[in-house]
Amino acid sequence: MYSNLKARIKQGRRTIKFPPDVSTIPDRLRGLPKIDSSKCPDDCRACVEICPTEAIRLDKIDQKNRVQIDLGRCLFCVECQRACPKESIRFSNDYRLAARNRADLIVSDQGIKLADVLSKEIRRVFGRSLKLRQVSAGGCNGCEVDIDVLGTTVFDMGRFGIQIVASPRHADALVVTGPVTENMRIALLKTYEATPPPKLVIAVGACAISGGPFRDHAETHNGVDNLLPVDLYVPGCPPHPLSILDGLLRLIGKFK
Repeated sequence: MYSNLKARIKQGRRTIKFPPDVSTIPDRLRGLPKIDSSKCPDDCRACVEICPTEAIRLDKIDQKNRVQIDLGRCLFCVECQRACPKESIRFSNDYRLAARNRADLIVSDQGIKLADVLSKEIRRVFGRSLKLRQVSAGGCNGCEVDIDVLGTTVFDMGRFGIQIVASPRHADALVVTGPVTENMRIALLKTYEATPPPKLVIAVGACAISGGPFRDHAETHNGVDNLLPVDLYVPGCPPHPLSILDGLLRLIGKFK
């Protein structure tokens, strides 16, 4: 017992501060892409052609190419960054990616419109306590793992009143991962029905938002919003735990 206490004292504080300062964000985190369309050659389509999920498109505006990236489809593989001869696309380590509306995930030179707070009434209900039921609707376990670690000492989302619960009947929101395979469709719908109103739906990861690399497969439904209304989108493949936590806190108004 005494040796355990001694070890804990020696380890010190393990829970990160949130929002974290720049020095605590991993350098290898693949976050918000920074786009500078002014560098794009008129005849270049390298980024569009190499993207495995067709997440990038070029629009002609004022006779110039304007790059747009759909973060809901993006796998953050950075192949577009490697292929671009002019470094028009650069993935930063900015973890703030969550949005309330699907259209807000389409980013360009102007950046991203981050998630805003829920209505005053919903915020009154969920602002101090938010219980989540996680549903893996055909996921690969990548997003699921990054949701699980939010309950560990390092991230400790419980300090914000956010917890994972075992039953949808005790939940305020469903956190859905995976492209929603046909085999999981009925299970997802029944879980949603079992969750008492008012209830929220949170799509985590490219698969849950758009189908990810499985988009348009005959056995998937291209994400959750083809079946249920979604209140928060957290892009990534998988999204970093900081991205998920940031989105949840913005949703319930813990900070803006």
